[in-house]
Amino acid sequence: MIANYGYLDGSGQYFIRIDTEKCDGCGDCVAVCPAGLLAVGADENDPFREEPVAKVTEDQRKKIKYSCGPCKPGAARPPLPCVAACKPGALEHSW
Repeated sequence: MIANYGYLDGSGQYFIRIDTEKCDGCGDCVAVCPAGLLAVGADENDPFREEPVAKVTEDQRKKIKYSCGPCKPGAARPPLPCVAACKPGALEHSW
């Protein structure tokens, strides 16, 4: 299942997508996120899943555009730290 965290406003779509089928709950993305945006916990979308998954914290869901802004790749920036740290490839940003 794909979990979308974020929002759509007049300036664009700002979502972090987490493929819960790929996420193994290792927490590597949590450790490298300088904004403290991510956490590992129970899968809200699948109450029968026993393994934890990565997710965006409740208080950060409406701030993704600003919290992730400093890490967004540009001409001289490497890929996002959370995406690079996710070995199973479960994380993706929409912008």
